[in-house]
Amino acid sequence: MNTIKISKEDSMSQADRSPQIRSQTSCKAWVAKSAKQPMALETIDLGPFGAEDVEIAVEHCGLCHSDISVLNNDWGISQYPAVLGHEVIGRVTAVGPNARGLEVGQRVGVGWNSGSCMHCHQCMSGSHHLCPQAQATIVGHRGGFASHIRSHWAWAIPLPEKLNFAEAGPLLCGGITVFAPLAMYAKPTSRVGVIGIGGLGHMAVKFAHVYGCDVTAFTSNESKFDEARGFGAHHVVSSKVSAAIKTLGGSFDLLISTVNVRLDWDALIGTLAPGGRLHVVGAVLDPIPVAAFSLILQQRNVSGSPTGSPMAIDTMLEFAARHNIAPQTEHFPMSKINEAFGRLASGKARYRIVLDADF
Repeated sequence: MNTIKISKEDSMSQADRSPQIRSQTSCKAWVAKSAKQPMALETIDLGPFGAEDVEIAVEHCGLCHSDISVLNNDWGISQYPAVLGHEVIGRVTAVGPNARGLEVGQRVGVGWNSGSCMHCHQCMSGSHHLCPQAQATIVGHRGGFASHIRSHWAWAIPLPEKLNFAEAGPLLCGGITVFAPLAMYAKPTSRVGVIGIGGLGHMAVKFAHVYGCDVTAFTSNESKFDEARGFGAHHVVSSKVSAAIKTLGGSFDLLISTVNVRLDWDALIGTLAPGGRLHVVGAVLDPIPVAAFSLILQQRNVSGSPTGSPMAIDTMLEFAARHNIAPQTEHFPMSKINEAFGRLASGKARYRIVLDADF
């Protein structure tokens, strides 16, 4: 195998490190050399080990559609060579001298972000995921499709013992992405609609059902109707039939859109109750047209959010463990990573893919 170096600036000198720290100097990783190309197994240089870093031996890593977007540079932010994977489950193998609250051997998870500045207004007020310097795990950083990954200690989230660790990876990105708007905007008495029953949407339905909401699933695929009910949806509606959507006018307190395709947005906004909210978490690249009067006259809202802060992720994991909520997954050995990417890109995955480390 070839050796490549993906550098990371770190002001910590070798002399500053505790002699008790035994971090890896290199690891094996599946590397994307350029956009839209198959990944290859390489040995990569991990660079200096920071004083606030933890190092984690990867056991499982979820495959998210965002990994495909970064692989293909769909968002124009990708950096190559890239090590993707941001739904990481593993055990701590090294702890920096200034890291707090973690021990070697502890099982943790790392999601979309692996660091933030820890001193800006957003970090100091608990919204670390909105930090201007938040470090994405797979952009300018080595992700979890590797034998080892590093993270700032605050972003390595301890996992509840009752959680099914092999299935937990997708909770760290997809799970928190849909849990966050429910925590912010829903009540157990709310009527909640979930648009898109896929990798994100099926988890949103599970969370909303357990929370006590009346849940309606919108899907363009009739083969998913029964599955959506199995996840906890009380009602299922075709998102392709505008007439069916319009019959729900004034119904929903919260409508969560998890899709990245064009929809009949006017009809969907019309389903919101007075004061209701359309919340977008699916990375649709086309503009969403909104008629001002449809918002003004009924005091409706349109909003969006990324994943969540470390504390929000911790809260979501505790909720999932307490209520035995897990994503529906398919497992591949990590050595079959390119086949797994192909399956997800084809739309055949039901509903999240997890790669099991087999280095």
